[in-house]
Amino acid sequence: MMHRQPIVKVAATDVPGINRIGGEVRILLSPKTVDATEGFMGTVRLEPGEFLAEQYNPYSDKFCYLVRGEVVIRVDGAEVKLAADEALMVRRGQRHRIVNAGGETALIVFQISPLAPRPELGHVDTEEVPHPESPVPQVGGVRDGWQRPTGGNS
Repeated sequence: MMHRQPIVKVAATDVPGINRIGGEVRILLSPKTVDATEGFMGTVRLEPGEFLAEQYNPYSDKFCYLVRGEVVIRVDGAEVKLAADEALMVRRGQRHRIVNAGGETALIVFQISPLAPRPELGHVDTEEVPHPESPVPQVGGVRDGWQRPTGGNS
């Protein structure tokens, strides 16, 4: 008999928005929030002119889908323009930086997989972050003490 896992719904308002690397990053589905074992998913909001500082993921690929706005993603020095309803994959180890190049708020949905061996190994900043005083986004595991939201879960 197959063990059934609970269905967990996470709203953007259930998780904190973090601005450490720029914009507003929200980690929605992760080991910490839904016991994910293969990757995590979240959103990034960038106001016009805002950016996500350059970084790379040594163990993971990043899949980005632009829901609204216009952004320029610099990947290993090459610039790629994305418009709404376009997607881009950034391969593990590629340095990347995202800038809102348009006149409206940009909304990106991203998925990162596979997971790094440990959360602290999954992300490397390669330029100064805009808000170093802000906390580092937590992907973590359920044993880190995060409580799932109770509203809306089935």
